[in-house]
Amino acid sequence: MTEVNNINELQTVLADQQTAYRRSSYPSYRQRIADLKALKKMLLEHQDEFIDAMSQDFGHRCADDSIVGDILTSISGINYSIGRLKSWMRSKRRSIGLLFQPASGKILYQPVGVVGIIAPWNYPIFLSVGPLTAALAAGNNVMIKMSEYTPKTSALLAELLAKIFSRDRVCVVGGDVKIAAAFSALPFNHLFFTGSTAVGKLVMKAASDNLVPVTLELGGKSPSIIDETMDIKTAVSRFILAKTLNSGQTCVAPDYILCPESKIDELTSELKIQYQKMFPSIVDNNDCTSIINNAQYQRLQGLLTDAQEKGASIIPLSSETDINESRKMPLTLILDSTDEMSVMHEEIFGPILPIISYKSIDQVIDYINNRPRPLALYIFSFNTHFQQKILFGTHAGGVCINDAAMHVANEDLPFGGIGPSGMGSYHGEEGFKTFSHAKAVLKRGKISLAPLLFPPYGKAIHKLIYKFFIR
Repeated sequence: MTEVNNINELQTVLADQQTAYRRSSYPSYRQRIADLKALKKMLLEHQDEFIDAMSQDFGHRCADDSIVGDILTSISGINYSIGRLKSWMRSKRRSIGLLFQPASGKILYQPVGVVGIIAPWNYPIFLSVGPLTAALAAGNNVMIKMSEYTPKTSALLAELLAKIFSRDRVCVVGGDVKIAAAFSALPFNHLFFTGSTAVGKLVMKAASDNLVPVTLELGGKSPSIIDETMDIKTAVSRFILAKTLNSGQTCVAPDYILCPESKIDELTSELKIQYQKMFPSIVDNNDCTSIINNAQYQRLQGLLTDAQEKGASIIPLSSETDINESRKMPLTLILDSTDEMSVMHEEIFGPILPIISYKSIDQVIDYINNRPRPLALYIFSFNTHFQQKILFGTHAGGVCINDAAMHVANEDLPFGGIGPSGMGSYHGEEGFKTFSHAKAVLKRGKISLAPLLFPPYGKAIHKLIYKFFIR
């Protein structure tokens, strides 16, 4: 089976999945484990093919970027779910108040039904297989809309998933923006989207017509704050991989640095030293991933041009200039940026790093809080007071202290944004719950005292109950 690329076919596939779900609305633990193990086996057996397909889609993608960012993270997520699924599926007892006794209460986690997943291009396997893992663990049927920017990867995923799942259980959808819009408007039981804030608004609006619940994993400008007392060499070593992995095309990559005014020069020098150790060359270096396509490359170049024309200093950390054809870009620093520059409003999503000076921690907190809430926030300090003041004084989807981006790869930590950077969360148990309905179940036996509350009102028992419970 190839991926679905026809708008008319979307309704047919959805109807087939809804019918299939009604036939098996609560897959057994054994079935769910078998599904997850089959998914894992497929990834392990075909990881080289996925790495090659992703590289073709990018023009060139470092194999290790694909291994670390897509294969390892996806396998880890599946393993984590397999090891804990029995506990997640177990109904949870809840207490029933004295007024409603005798009775028992529990929460039953029931699959929501048919889940739609819209995956982006930057980590096409991890950001499709990750939510797929959670949806399958929760017992759902799934339709996945892949990005038109990754046609090779999408076709391969569709082909391989079709070998282990019927189309009415798991289906991959390809196609362009029109198909994506039609996909967003389908009456799913839950719609999961990863992508930009601007597109996320459109997805949520389309879903609202059918009152479809949504989880939005968006982006934003994730700040990194360096404490005055922090060793700069250590700080750089803790965030530089997060900024250079996949050439910065990562939703949780550090978007800009807030650095003490007195340490700007030291930070700039240390960034250059560590970057050139990692990437001594750019164009002929297989470790350097290309920007996904020419439109994205030109967008990034436009951010640099706009900043320079408005007075910023542009510092590429490589002297190579003949990079246009390969679409490879060195990490490029921006100093003296201002709010008039586009780079300080748009999510960068590439190897560009503005550095902003500050004089006090209160200035840092005000700067962050005066902007849309970010998907991630990074604190570089071994001072507990500094850490706590930033942690409790700001909002972000997730935080790393003396690290960057690694919280995303930890399955026991929920991943999600807040406000403009997202809605809802997944990974681990949070992913299972996102794609489940927590059904409340109150159960009575043969004895029920409820008739004591029946009309006509004003009896002594009513007065006694009101007196006892309304206080």
